[in-house]
Amino acid sequence: MAHNLKQQLFSGVFWTALAKYSGIFISLIVAGVLARLLSPEDFGIVAIATVIIAFFNLFTDVGISPAIIQNKTLTKHDLSEIFSFTLWMGISLSTLFFFASWPIAAYYNSPILRTLCQLLCVNLFFASVNIVPNALFYKNKEFKFIAIRSFAVQIASGAAAVIAALGGAGLYALIIAPVISSLLLFVISVRRYPQHPSMTLGLKALRKIFSYSAYQFMFNVINYFSRNLDKLLIGKYMGTAQLGYYEKSYRLMMLPLQNITQVITPVMHPIFSDYQHDLGRLASAYERIVRLLSFIGLPLSVLLFFTAEETTLIVFGSQWIPSIPVFRILTLSVGVQVILSSSGSIFQAARDTRSLFICGIFSSILNVSGMLLGIFYWRTLEAVAWCIVITFCVNFVQCYWQMYRVTLNRSMWPLLQQFTSPIIVSMLIAAALLPLHYYIDNENIFLTLILKCMTSFIIFGVYIQVTHEYNLLERLRKLAGKVKKR
Repeated sequence: MAHNLKQQLFSGVFWTALAKYSGIFISLIVAGVLARLLSPEDFGIVAIATVIIAFFNLFTDVGISPAIIQNKTLTKHDLSEIFSFTLWMGISLSTLFFFASWPIAAYYNSPILRTLCQLLCVNLFFASVNIVPNALFYKNKEFKFIAIRSFAVQIASGAAAVIAALGGAGLYALIIAPVISSLLLFVISVRRYPQHPSMTLGLKALRKIFSYSAYQFMFNVINYFSRNLDKLLIGKYMGTAQLGYYEKSYRLMMLPLQNITQVITPVMHPIFSDYQHDLGRLASAYERIVRLLSFIGLPLSVLLFFTAEETTLIVFGSQWIPSIPVFRILTLSVGVQVILSSSGSIFQAARDTRSLFICGIFSSILNVSGMLLGIFYWRTLEAVAWCIVITFCVNFVQCYWQMYRVTLNRSMWPLLQQFTSPIIVSMLIAAALLPLHYYIDNENIFLTLILKCMTSFIIFGVYIQVTHEYNLLERLRKLAGKVKKR
């Protein structure tokens, strides 16, 4: 049983990682080209439209996707009814969002925002009708197909955005990728898992998953405000240019975060849901994942802090210099977020979306309070960034207390033990990068980036070898032996 769990996790993570990391290069090219062709104001306007449509998108899912993955008794008829519900919701919400584009544009005093919102209605509709077929991929653990689909869609949508930007499409190039992505994902998914809508609203089937999906939906709503209220308020009260700088800093911070967590967390819930009746096994398996995420996230947070300037200038160019201080502050939360982002899968797998909702309420209140202080009291982007870092750290403590004391009914000591070694290696890397950072200041940014990365990797490699966390030398010997045999 344990071997099967390990094999499923490895297979899922491997294929997800293959698609995700092969797509990093593409996403960086797209982001770099668009950042040089478009202004911070353009990014700020599109950020507002994207945040608002994300809110509407919450009401298409209402916690359906994880509920389909978790529930093992749903029939084809049930799935057909649920698909009908998502179809009608997609039509209704797309129509509502279309007409809401006028007051949205008036509120932000931006006529172009109306057109952007109307075009993004297409994205909203296809994202809604794709919920059921997409959830079935994860329910059936088809991680290889998901990886291939994701990579293909990313290439197509990214290429379309770059071609549009080079062709003079302006800020419209920024919404081409999400629209094309939602369309292609639906077409591919529904060909694999055809759905047959009925004329009903699907409420009968929804009752089977309501107790689970209701708390998931409420968590999604409050988590939305926790994650996006800062962008809405900055765009309104500090201007779209400031929002452009902030949004670019936030996106850059999220890039490594997403490309780490989105490799592991999508795999966790489908696999761990099989162990929903054995919380001890679930906790033990999760603690090994926490250790892995800590070894990745905490040292990465330190490295990003000391390479914030080089990373920003290389990826986006000199016009984004004002975003560097904000990005540097936000990097301090990367390690915490890498670990924390995996927690939702455990609440879901343990059938305790109620605790997930409670954690969401706490984090939402705390995050919103921090954002309001940064925007209205200190009135600087740096202050907003500091508030976000602090609130994430507090949320981290609260979330894991809730998980271990309530959901898993287990001592937190085994969890806390997983952080000791990652914290030590992170401190060693910081101690080495601090003097290096000042010693090579004003040198070529490519050179300084390489030196800082090499220093971090050497310290990290030596540490995990000496402490026997992972035997790198033995692994290299085996690889060398295989090469000789060939």
